Amino acid sequence: MDTTAAAEPLTAKDYKSDYKPVWCPGCGDFGVLSAVTKALSALGLRREEVAIISGIGCSSRLPAYTSAYGFHGVHGRALAVAAGLKLARPELTVLVAGGDGDGFSIGGNHFMHACRRNVDLTYLVMDNQVYGMTKGQASPTTAPEWEGSKLTPHGTGINPFVPLAVALAAGANFIARGFSGDPNGLAKLIVDAVRHPGLSFVHILSPCTTYRPEQKDWKALVGDAGVEPTTDPGRAGKRLMSDDGFRVGVLYYGNRPPYAEPPAARSSLEAIEQAFAV
Repeated sequence: MDTTAAAEPLTAKDYKSDYKPVWCPGCGDFGVLSAVTKALSALGLRREEVAIISGIGCSSRLPAYTSAYGFHGVHGRALAVAAGLKLARPELTVLVAGGDGDGFSIGGNHFMHACRRNVDLTYLVMDNQVYGMTKGQASPTTAPEWEGSKLTPHGTGINPFVPLAVALAAGANFIARGFSGDPNGLAKLIVDAVRHPGLSFVHILSPCTTYRPEQKDWKALVGDAGVEPTTDPGRAGKRLMSDDGFRVGVLYYGNRPPYAEPPAARSSLEAIEQAFAV
C-alpha cells in the first residue's frame, strides 16, 4: 500500500460516489450535496471516519451520493439510528440528513428529544415546505395559505412548524440556517456545526422547483442575519421572534456538554447479569 498517496488530502470530489443523483433539475439538494462534500474536505476527514444517516424522502437520498459510510433508515427515525451509532462508535463523525417531512412530522418527536439529549451529531434538514417525493402535499413547514396541493386546495389553515425555535427550546447546542443556493457558505456552516460539540442543527432552505416553483425567488429573499451568534438562549429566542425565515448564518452557540454514555453502559455481559440478579 502506498502510504504517501493514502495521506494526501481528499477533495470534495473524492467524497462523491459513482451514483448519479436522481433529484429533479433545479432541486436545491444538489447544492446541499456539494456543500457536504466541500465541508468534509475542509474538515480533513477520511471517508471511513464519516457516517451519514438518513430517513425517507428526496433529501434522504444524500448518503448514496457520497463515498462515506451511509445508512438509509426508515421514515422519521434517522436521529435515533444516528444517536445509537455515535454512542457505540464515538470516534466517528456522524451526520444526519433529512427533510421537513421526515424530520418534523413523523420524526418530530425524535427531533425534540435528540436536541434535549445533546448527543454529538450534526443534523442537516433540507426544508422545501412540501412533500416532494409523494407528489406535492403540504408539509409541517408549509404556510397555512398555500393552495398548491389538491389535498389542501384552500390551504392548510394551520400555523407552520418553526424548526429553529423548537430546536432552541428543546436544547440543541448549535443552531444555524443556510441556503442551498450558496454551497460555499453552507459548507462553512456545516464545518462549524461538526466542530461544535453536542447536537448541531442546520436548517437548510432547499427549494423544490417541481412542486414549489415560486421558491426560485428565494435567492433574492435570502440574506445574512447581520448579527453575531449568541451564547444566550434568551437573546437567541428574541431574535427568532422577528425572524422572517430567510436570515442565514449561525444563530446560537450553546455550551452544554454533549451526552456521553455512562461507563456502566459498557460493562461486560456478566456484570450486567449480576446487577439484575435477584
